[in-house]
Amino acid sequence: FGFCLFLHCSVTKTASEMASAVEDPELEGEEVDSGEEEEEASVSYPLAVQYCGVCTLPVEYCEFTAEYDKCKDWWQANFPDIYLRVIEQGAAELSLDAGGKKRQTRGGKALKKAKKKEVEKRITVARASRGKRKYVTVICGLTTVDIDLKKAAKTFGSRFACGSSVTGADEIVIQGDVTDDLIDFVMEKWPEVTDDIIEDIGDQKISKR
Repeated sequence: FGFCLFLHCSVTKTASEMASAVEDPELEGEEVDSGEEEEEASVSYPLAVQYCGVCTLPVEYCEFTAEYDKCKDWWQANFPDIYLRVIEQGAAELSLDAGGKKRQTRGGKALKKAKKKEVEKRITVARASRGKRKYVTVICGLTTVDIDLKKAAKTFGSRFACGSSVTGADEIVIQGDVTDDLIDFVMEKWPEVTDDIIEDIGDQKISKR
């Protein structure tokens, strides 16, 4: 009888310890769950979402549509409280930044048009020697006044009945010494070329190619 009583007490004690060990995490879980339930209790479900009668989107997305002005009129006429709370308040926040400067509301940062670098308008004409009695005329700088080099070389060849070719990024070589006639012809052909732009720089050594 004594052994049975001892065995009964041991089993009862073990069962009590196991029950308490199981109950503790459940109590902790209940405490966490109760906090979550309080948070959920502050939000009423199902959520009521009002859609725009123009673009059929929620009010927060109207500004991204092409009919935003019509959307604003619709909200103001049908739901003035939402209009004041969302649309007007949002527009006020986007209109000014912290420094009081107007902000661009959408569309990304506008690209600034690159300024064209101003180039000095200057044309030089020089005579260069090729051999003892052979000369060529070198004209440079025509691109500074937006003259097409290929067309100019062809025009010079026809005008002076000689070879004329583009030999550099902004250089034309004309066979023969036509320096004086070339200056007069250029100013006559292209009126934008004036005396203060074109200059005779005399004899020069031609670069070897």
